[in-house]
Formats: sequence, structure tokens, C-alpha cells
Amino acid sequence: MMPPGVETDSGTERLIASLAAHVPPVPPRFIGRRIALGTAGGGVVSLGLVFALFGARPDLPQAMFGFAFWMKWAYTISLGLVAVAATVRLARPTAGSFRPLWPLAVPILLLGALGVEELSRTPMRDWLSMWLGGSWAECPWRVLLLAIPIFLGLLWSFRKLAPTDLRAAGAAAGLAAGAWAATIYCLHCDEFAAVFVLTWYSIGILLAAGLGAVLGPRVLRW
Repeated sequence: MMPPGVETDSGTERLIASLAAHVPPVPPRFIGRRIALGTAGGGVVSLGLVFALFGARPDLPQAMFGFAFWMKWAYTISLGLVAVAATVRLARPTAGSFRPLWPLAVPILLLGALGVEELSRTPMRDWLSMWLGGSWAECPWRVLLLAIPIFLGLLWSFRKLAPTDLRAAGAAAGLAAGAWAATIYCLHCDEFAAVFVLTWYSIGILLAAGLGAVLGPRVLRW
């Protein structure tokens, strides 16, 4: 007669095998496609909001040929791509980690260097006005507002996923939502200074990431 522990282990293994046999295989790149779909769906809503609430900047067609517009987009899109990649990784049922976010340092450092160069060729008396621009008080909160539909879209994505570190997954999703919201906000914002973008856009993105970190353990349970 086999020891009781061996029987129990064997029975457990048979149960696991039986349950696994009825689990359909996950299609390749399913998680990435679902995250992308949730992001895009929320982004469409945020795009509608920016036009309905704030309006496009009057000189948008001309601005899209300028350096400042693409400087802002390069920064926000870079953050968005890195954050989405981290969200895809954290959506898996494995130990969470913020390690995939290290590439964020690259666009931040590049924009910081551009801001230093910008200040170096600007009289010191104009530094404050360059930093604050004309919309510093509204910018972060508008980015956060536009991030909410994208974050909700990502919550929809997570309904068929299985994250285990809910706080990290929520923070990554919030970061992605904030970055893409800032990208959409560029269609309205006419600020041009790198130091403005590095400060106030980043604060709005971090607010969205913080909101995601707070809500993650509550809304991502499965």
C-alpha cells in the first residue's frame, strides 16, 4: 500500500491534469492584442473629449510641421509604448516587476537635456514664464481627465487576463493611459517649451499612474 502522502500527491496531479485538459490554449499575442484594443478604444473616447471639451488648437495643421509638436509627441509616445509593454508583461499570471519600465529613462533624459539647452539660450528673466507657460495649472488635470477613458479601456482588457501583482499592473496601466492621454492632449495644447512638457505633462502622467496603483488591487481582482 502506498503512503497516504503519495496518494494525495498523485490525486492532486490527476486533478490538475484534468482541469488543464479543458482549458483552451491562449492564442499567440492574445494579451498584446487585447491590451492594444483596450487602449485604442479608450483613446477614441479621449480623442472625442479633447475636441468636445477643449477644442483643437487653431493652428494645428501648421503646428504639425513644427519641431515643438513632434518633440512633445516623441516624448509622450515613447512613454506610452514602454508603459504598454510593461502592462502586457504585468498582465500575465507571473510575479510582477517594474523592471520593464527602465527604458522610460531614455526619453526623460533626452527631454531633460533639451530643456537644459533651451534654458541656456534663454535669458534668465524668461525662465519662469517658459516653465509655467500659460496653462501649467490646467495641464496635469486635463491629462488625468483624458486618461480615465483609456484606463477604463485597459480595465476591460484585464477582464480576460490574470495579473498577480495588482498594484504594479494598475500602476503600469495608469502610466500607459496617462502617456497616451498626453499624446492626445497635444492636439489642443500650444505650449512649446521642453521644460513645460517635462514638468506638467509628466505630472499628469504620474497622477494617472498613481490612480492606477491605488485602484489596481480593487478593480483588477480575478
